[in-house]
Amino acid sequence: KSFCQILNAAGVNYAILGKEETCTGDPARRVGNEYLYQILAEHNIETLNSKSFKKVVTSCPHCFNTIKNEYPQLGGNYEVIHHTDLLADLIKAGKIQLTHAIHKTITYHDSCYLGRHNNKYDAPREILAALPGVKLEEMPRSRNKGFCCGAGGGRMWMDESSPRVNQNRVNEAATETKANIIGTSCPFCSIMIGDGINETRREETMESFDIAQLVAQSMNGK
Repeated sequence: KSFCQILNAAGVNYAILGKEETCTGDPARRVGNEYLYQILAEHNIETLNSKSFKKVVTSCPHCFNTIKNEYPQLGGNYEVIHHTDLLADLIKAGKIQLTHAIHKTITYHDSCYLGRHNNKYDAPREILAALPGVKLEEMPRSRNKGFCCGAGGGRMWMDESSPRVNQNRVNEAATETKANIIGTSCPFCSIMIGDGINETRREETMESFDIAQLVAQSMNGK
């Protein structure tokens, strides 16, 4: 919702697939169900090939990685960009006005599929640095040494013994950066980090937001 609000404000010509959109098949492939992955991927490629567009924009690094790097094996060849790259470009072009200060300390959690798998580290940080009033603090484990949120490889749906990976990550953010906000760029990470905040009982002092939500807050003041 926040991302669409930003695109509307910036005058970007876009469309969404709506009910035609299905999962890219990434989780199925990661847990070993290649048959289900092939079905989902071929369905999505058929849907995308029936449309007229220049770029595919995703807000999920798992989708970004799958469509960009794996769909070509099945004949799906598209220019794919992650929403943080588009947001960074819109800010640089002056199409997004960040007028409201966010007086918070923010630390950014690197998504594994955006970072280590696709070497994209700068755009999210450029966006956060452009938000007025924000103090950006790095966690010790960041960029190519970033620590997984615990959702990758299908582990989001698996039980873990305590302490959970997401709790470990939240504790690192809290103790090492004193951040009020953990910024994310992945819906998997958003869920896991949000759960980690609640599980470690830090919900009174810490929040988690996707970068698009923070940009929308700075644009709208809420």
